[in-house]
Amino acid sequence: MHRAPDSPASADHPRHRLATLTLLLLMVSAGLGGPPHASATPRMWSWPVEAPPNVARGFDLAARYGAGHRGIDISAAPGDDVRSPASGTVTFAGFVVDRPVLSIQHADGLLASYEPVVTQLRPGDVVSSGQRIGELSTSHRHTPEGALHLGVRRDGAHLDPAPLFEVLRPPAAVLLPLYR
Repeated sequence: MHRAPDSPASADHPRHRLATLTLLLLMVSAGLGGPPHASATPRMWSWPVEAPPNVARGFDLAARYGAGHRGIDISAAPGDDVRSPASGTVTFAGFVVDRPVLSIQHADGLLASYEPVVTQLRPGDVVSSGQRIGELSTSHRHTPEGALHLGVRRDGAHLDPAPLFEVLRPPAAVLLPLYR
């Protein structure tokens, strides 16, 4: 059966081309459109403390310079090992005010800070995903119960780290009109 080039079922029809383009855009945004890029943000980080992870306090940034919580608190006991959730390079290891802080530059410009973490690492040290980077301080606590505070920034802007730990799932399908 031969179809005219302008019939709705034709591959050359504008609606068909728009649907194909939409599908390609969805595939690319889901990471299915080609080989992974070497500098892409990791899709999933491993948890920095032993499972099961529990986010005791979530990210809450009402205003850039206002009150809020610029990271997440992950339940952990003082003395627990802390592991790097992704590969990176140590940029800072020392005290900020009264707490030991470790900062690691991860892929795609993500700078993560872990506190209160006591470490032997020094700036310039390279760490791999899952490597022990220190332990949760026994003498400095972020919360009365003990917790690891993890903050993430890109280009100075604070980001919610929780999505970095989500189980990889395909994006939700969004139906778009093919024409108006």
